[in-house]
This record gives sequence, structure tokens and C-alpha cells, in this order.
Amino acid sequence: MAENPAYPVGLRLTGRKVVVLGGGQVAQRRLPALIAAGADILLVSPEATPSVEAMADAGEITWEKRPYATGDLADAWYALIATSDPEANTAASAEAETHRVWCVRSDDADQATAWTPATGHSEGVTVAVLTTDARGRDPRHTAAIRDAVVEGLRDGTLVAPHHRTRTPGVALVGGGPGDPDLITVRGRRLLAEADVVIADRLGPRDLLAELPPHVEVIDAAKIPYGRFMAQEAINNALIEHAKQGKSVVRLKGGDPYVFGRGMEELHALAEAGIPCTVVPGISSSISVPGAAGIPVTHRGVAHEFTVVSGHVAPDDERSLVDWPALAQLTGTLVILMGVDKIGRIAETLVAHGKPADTPVALVQEGTTAAQRRVDATLATVAETVVREDVKPPAVIVIGAVVTVGPGTSE
Repeated sequence: MAENPAYPVGLRLTGRKVVVLGGGQVAQRRLPALIAAGADILLVSPEATPSVEAMADAGEITWEKRPYATGDLADAWYALIATSDPEANTAASAEAETHRVWCVRSDDADQATAWTPATGHSEGVTVAVLTTDARGRDPRHTAAIRDAVVEGLRDGTLVAPHHRTRTPGVALVGGGPGDPDLITVRGRRLLAEADVVIADRLGPRDLLAELPPHVEVIDAAKIPYGRFMAQEAINNALIEHAKQGKSVVRLKGGDPYVFGRGMEELHALAEAGIPCTVVPGISSSISVPGAAGIPVTHRGVAHEFTVVSGHVAPDDERSLVDWPALAQLTGTLVILMGVDKIGRIAETLVAHGKPADTPVALVQEGTTAAQRRVDATLATVAETVVREDVKPPAVIVIGAVVTVGPGTSE
């Protein structure tokens, strides 16, 4: 006779006692969700993994350092039995049955009164997959189903058309350094929900090809400026579309707040009464050097890194950078938007004490299929940029970390 299917239910455990027997890897995986559910957790185990011990030290759980004893489950609402002692597991399972405590057993699911589903989360939705046929008992199969559903919710490919999540307002989304796979999960989901996308030239362009046909894509560089400054025109475009009740995404390269003028847009939207969400992005200042084999910090080489905008030269009165101070630092210097100014930047750094043979790497179109790396020194970088025809966008890394990667000279 076929086995009856399990009855799925969500337990509200806030303030209710949950007993966990065993402090090993199973407990380490399951405890965070129980803690997040607000359960009053008692861990009974002679030993625990360092991570579980840290939860006890932080006061997130109560840990009694002893083996299971009869009576431990008497006033519990839910129990997780995961010790390495089969006899203790069997005895605890029998006690749970006596006291009508729903019980999960890590060693023998058939003897448990409850099963733990494979769960995932996406913007207020919890996905729990629980299968009961012979194949579904394979946790890898169940987890794969869970992952497919959650990924579909996150990237927008699994959305009920008549319940499409759509929030009027603006999202300032950091698109990352260029590779479309490096946008955050939340950023990709908001793109999938957008009515209008206003994109920067340095944003991940490949993502725009994935948008549905009804989405209006606006190139920020081509917004008619008229009497407005470029940024003011962009601000007005954001406000105009949002006031029409549309869901608007401002897609930027890197992170909105790293030389992305995101705060200016946020202020403009706030003044207009437009709700705005900011989604951080992976900054090219760290990710592009990493993609080219350059760590911005390295033990024994660099204990700090400084990110600088190079869009104005050191001798420009508009510059806010203390270049003489930067020349004295021993860590890594990362320069964004500085390809056409790198000659004057290098001269200034050398003039204020940075050795002329300090290694320099220029990484053009980092993380994309067109990525290339050009190496030089402060003494040679100006001529190297011209000779190698290095074009923006390129991230410039200055410091000893340039040479620490495999295949580079020390």
C-alpha cells in the first residue's frame, strides 16, 4: 500500500520551546532558521561545533553540556534529534511520541513524526519543498527543486502574470563591474519587474537584452538635456516616469554610491516624494583587479587600499584628493576614471615620494569577454597607455600587489 503523503504546515515557534539534541553538523545547519523563527531553543549535547558554540556564547540558544536524559522533551513544542548515539535517538523519539512533540530525526526519517523540507527565500516568500516518493527522499533532488523555484522567483522568470510583483517608484541598482552574472540577485529581480530602465553606458549591457519587449529602456547618455545639466535631466526623467505609476530602475555600473552620483538622485527623488530603493552593487574597484589576478590587499604586502576618482587631474583646482598624502601610503591605490589623466597622476605621486618603479596595472573592460590587462610602472605608465591604446573603462591599480599573483614577477 502506498505511503500517505506528509501534511505540509508552517510552524510559528516564536517564544516556544524547541529542543535540539546533538551539537554537530546537522544542528549547525538547522539552528539558524530556528533562531530566526524566534524559538526558545535548548541544545542538549556534550559537545558542539565551533559555530554552534558561538550561537550559545551569543545567547541565541541555551546549551546544556550533557547527553540526552529522559524528560528533556516534556514541555517542548518541537524537537530535532541529531545525536551520534542511535539508542539515545530512539529513546528521545519515543519520548517525543509520548508527549506528542513533533520530532525530526536526522538518522532515521521513517521513525520521525516530522520531516524538514528544503527551504529557500525570495522577497518575503518562503519556498518549502517536501517530496515523499522514493526519488524525493533524496535530499539532493529536493534541494534542486527548491533551488530552481527560488532562482525563478529571484530572477523574475517564475512570476504569476496576474500577480506580478510591481512596486511603483525608483530602484537605484548597482549592476556590478560588467559581467551580467555579477549583478546581485535582488538587482536582477527588480530589473525583471521594471516598466522603465534608465541605464548608464557602463552598466551591464547584456542584461538589457533579457528584458521583456514591453520594458522601455532609456540610455541615460541620450536623454535630451536642453537647458538642464546632464544629471538634472536624468533626475527629472526618473521623477517623471515614477509619477506615472511606473516601476523604474536606474541601472548603474558598479555600486550606486561609488562615484555613481546615486545620492544626488536619491535626494532629488526624496524632494519629489518618490519612494526609492537602493540596491548595492559589486564595485569595480575591488572586483576588476580581482578578475585580473590582483588582490587589493595581501598579507605582508598591503594592509589597506584607497579608491580614488581620477576624472580630474591632480593640478586641477576642482580636485578634492590629497595626492601628496596618497604618495606616502604603503598600501594599494585604485584609480577609477583615470586613464586619460594617469600621466599627470603618476608624475604627481613620484614627485611626492612614491618610487618611480612602483608597479602599475591597467585592467580594461574588466570581468567582460573583452577584458585585458596592461602592466607598467609609475615611470612608464603614461607612454604605455598610449602605446597599448588603453581605453576607458579601465581600473588602474598601483602598488606591490600588482606583482603578487601567479606568473607575475616579484
